[in-house]
Amino acid sequence: MDHAHPVTGQEFASPVPPGTGWPGDPADASTPVAHDADDVVRLAATADLPSLEAAVSVCRACDRLVRWREDVARDKRASFATEPYWGRPIGGWGDPHPRVLVVGLAPAANGGNRTGRIFTGDRSGDWLFASLHRVGLATQPTSVHAGDGQRLLHTRMVAAVRCAPPDNRPTIDERDACAPWLRREVALVEGSLRAVVCLGQYGWDAALRTFRALGYDVPRPKPRFTHAAEASLRAPDGREVLLLASFHPSQQNTFTGRLTAPMLDAVLGRAASLAR
Repeated sequence: MDHAHPVTGQEFASPVPPGTGWPGDPADASTPVAHDADDVVRLAATADLPSLEAAVSVCRACDRLVRWREDVARDKRASFATEPYWGRPIGGWGDPHPRVLVVGLAPAANGGNRTGRIFTGDRSGDWLFASLHRVGLATQPTSVHAGDGQRLLHTRMVAAVRCAPPDNRPTIDERDACAPWLRREVALVEGSLRAVVCLGQYGWDAALRTFRALGYDVPRPKPRFTHAAEASLRAPDGREVLLLASFHPSQQNTFTGRLTAPMLDAVLGRAASLAR
């Protein structure tokens, strides 16, 4: 059954077929689909940013993650039963020439599977966008749905794994199959970067692996993750990019007080100061 998009009012199926009018959908019926890890490597290798965003959004390389995201889209939570679900991978989003890059793992319950925008539609996203707005990196304090007018300022968000995994635990094979998308996206935007904000240990490790693979000088031994940790990465051309760590704004962390709003603001504010 089709349901109406809560912002546009247009009817969509769940998952949303590419090219049917979803706000900001980068893909259409002609977008090439990756069916396995080798396809991801091949399609990512020469993609520009628009074609990368499109190919990511239709990727089917990991059978378990495809089943999970599409089952969630069809068997909806009661509170969202009347809404269409994006039900596809979540591409990077924001400034194509960012000074700040935010890297993290989308939670299993992440609303991006519903809304079509990374870190949008759940409590972790509510925390993140509110903080981004407070420090001057987003135009609105909330991100509700693709098409709501939200914009990031000098900032881009990317998911370390583009499908929210069951129990927040992608397998190593799933992580590695998805990695070429992340490496290519970072390669396409890294020339303007001044800071990388890593949400959680997973985001921290993914960023270190990715920048090392792109030829950056990464400190050894591996910098230890803890909230507000910093590490300097040196680009092949000599530029410095500062890696910043934050506890993930998951419900577990925010409900227990392990991460507070001032703590998140401090890390994102540090990134914002470098972006000016």
